Amino acid sequence: MSDVIVIGAGLAGLAAATALSSQGAEVTVIDRKPFVGGRAYSYEHPSLHEIVDCQHVLLGCCTNLRALCEDAGIGDKIRWYDELTFLETNGSSTSIHPSGLPSPFHASPAFLRASMLGLADKVGVARGLVEFLRGYPADDSESVAQWLKRTHQSERAIRHFWEPVIVGALNDSFENCSTRYAGQVFHESFIKSAEGGRLGIPKRPLSEFYGEVARQAQQQGTSFLLTQSVDTPLQRDGDRWLIHLEDQTLSTENVIIAVPFEQVQRLLPAELNTTSDLIANAGQFRNAPITTVHLWFDREITELDHAVLLDTGIQWIFHKSRIRRWPASAGSYVELVISASHPHLKRSREDLLSSSLEELAMFFPAVKKAELRKSGILKEARATFSVMPGLDKFRPSQKTDLPGLYLAGDWTQTGWPSTMEGAVRSGFLAAGEVMDSPRRFLRSDLPPQGLMRWLSK
Repeated sequence: MSDVIVIGAGLAGLAAATALSSQGAEVTVIDRKPFVGGRAYSYEHPSLHEIVDCQHVLLGCCTNLRALCEDAGIGDKIRWYDELTFLETNGSSTSIHPSGLPSPFHASPAFLRASMLGLADKVGVARGLVEFLRGYPADDSESVAQWLKRTHQSERAIRHFWEPVIVGALNDSFENCSTRYAGQVFHESFIKSAEGGRLGIPKRPLSEFYGEVARQAQQQGTSFLLTQSVDTPLQRDGDRWLIHLEDQTLSTENVIIAVPFEQVQRLLPAELNTTSDLIANAGQFRNAPITTVHLWFDREITELDHAVLLDTGIQWIFHKSRIRRWPASAGSYVELVISASHPHLKRSREDLLSSSLEELAMFFPAVKKAELRKSGILKEARATFSVMPGLDKFRPSQKTDLPGLYLAGDWTQTGWPSTMEGAVRSGFLAAGEVMDSPRRFLRSDLPPQGLMRWLSK
């Protein structure tokens, strides 16, 4: 018997468990996988004998995710960057970084010097950013494609600014992303403050990194039942819920279902299936994939830790051997990220590897002289959900119609897109609902800085 059972050990479930156990609640977390972290995981590749993961990053504006890490004592295991580098195939490089100017002008000097955009492009980008100066739309009905057309963005500005940021952050095409969430990305990370745009990358593999959050929860009394699957709907027994596992049945007053939207239907009790629109609404969600290409070279191919690669199928390069501070003699371990990789799911490994190496050499000529020792490709078909226009009305709250039953997951009502920050927020909100104080554990957003203290809503 537990006070609370959390089904799902992803970031939403971990956040809920740490919040509730910090208040003395007896919490049990169940997950079918042998590790925690959900989609933010790492594993040893069986043939490469290397630890691989799909790169996840956080921003300075991710206040709840940062708090979760700080509370677990892993804040110092994040490497922070104030500079974002854009590379062109012609060898040109643009670095966007803050200056001494007050927000929202903190990155203006670097932006004005950007070689990746012409003067007319920059004027159009500035005109577009002004729309997000005071905030972002409350309504999510307009698509980014419609917004780009309405604000008369140039083709070059779209390719070299809007696409790398929006597709990288929201992981789908312009047609499938709401301007509300694109506006949130720019307001919180580009405009509101210099701190909000800082890029944070874990120094350690993700399962090892978030395993520390699980250890903190355990120290607070949380029990973890991993490699345990809940395959039947929850059942009600008086004022308690019954959760049937393969070899035991658990009883609790409160259950938090913290799994992706496509897994919820098999867990919901019959009472909720017949009295709620939750199942029908779950059909409105769409998954979006991310493909990562992992390469191990015998020598360093660049001194950059990370960069945005323009005009290719690759959006990002993460130089993981440098991020983790391996010695240069160990060579280069790089991860190439292809966001919204719908067409890549059907491409063969050989085809993806060949095109990726060809494109990578366009930016880093050292690739042609380096020996490729190992390579691997990871396709995450359900990496995120798409924040499609009009989706907000289908995202459920953390509190359901039945007493003691709650939901968590980045797909619930968090006010954020499909991100690690959204997942953690949902866990904190669900924990707050259990304690009849919905926002009890939720951290405040970063305050505006500089002139934004008067310009923000």
